[in-house]
Amino acid sequence: MGQFRDTLDFRALRFAVAFPLLLALGFVVCAQMLRNELPNPVAVMWNSDGGTSFAPFGAYVAGGAALIVCCGWAAFLQSVPLSRPVIMRRVMMGLGLMVSLFITTVLAAGLVGQSGAADARESHVDPIVLAMGSGAALALGVVMMFAFKPDPRWTHEDDAALQAELQLLEDPDLASDTIRLWVHARSSVFIMIIVSALFPAALIAVAVPWLGALVAAAALVGAGFLFARVRADRGGLQVFAGGIVRVLAVPAVEIAAAAPAEVRAADYGGWGWRHHDDATAMLVSSGPAVVVRKLNGGRVALSAGTLASADKLAGILNRAAHRAQDEGQAQQPG
Repeated sequence: MGQFRDTLDFRALRFAVAFPLLLALGFVVCAQMLRNELPNPVAVMWNSDGGTSFAPFGAYVAGGAALIVCCGWAAFLQSVPLSRPVIMRRVMMGLGLMVSLFITTVLAAGLVGQSGAADARESHVDPIVLAMGSGAALALGVVMMFAFKPDPRWTHEDDAALQAELQLLEDPDLASDTIRLWVHARSSVFIMIIVSALFPAALIAVAVPWLGALVAAAALVGAGFLFARVRADRGGLQVFAGGIVRVLAVPAVEIAAAAPAEVRAADYGGWGWRHHDDATAMLVSSGPAVVVRKLNGGRVALSAGTLASADKLAGILNRAAHRAQDEGQAQQPG
């Protein structure tokens, strides 16, 4: 029993069970308030050819309440198991609210449209109730998707975060030996790409849509390589083009020294990821950068955004390299 309880979010379960029941109860109470103004029997379906299907008032209300509860539970309960992804649980919680309110809106619009009619054949679904209720159902469902916070569950990411915090407590200097930064080309470069590629692509797409889409996609990929995510710590250096594709990885044990520098992209083959002579570079523009000398004689150059970032990044890489070399010498026998 304890293991079963550990698989469910009981806070979400309570809401998932109670909300449709309370909503159905509210519908029944409001329907009773309109009963004296409704024809007998009431209409339950209006056909396009003018025909109408009928049902006793009690059957309409009971069937409607059952529909609210069953459909609400069917959607809401998908957000209860902890094994489901968090995003799915958020979506299903919002969808459950949306479905429950929409069904209630349709049922209420059917009753309000018949209020005051002597014969149900002369009635119709009230458009104002239907429009306002549907809009509210959609809006509240979206709000619920963002507002619902699933119960926390311990994951592998939490284990990694705990391990990182423990290491930080044991070694306070660890935080200062870690840097993560984004670098990108100047805004004028992206404006140039828009003018020289995306505008022509839009004109080409008028005549040949697939060719215009191909030109636009190539321009976007090229622009993506003018963004880079840099991560450096005691393990070494990693650079991701566009923030996703890893194009550079230099372990700390392979670093001889790192130094900040003002570089010209042309000296390393141009912007983006380049391999030029003995150097590998990921430069999004000319300007502040860090040049890393490797023990095997190679060089690595990467944009650092500002001179301050370049100084900090070079310092971290130098300390990481010295620490890796000291640990390597300590592990050697004799």
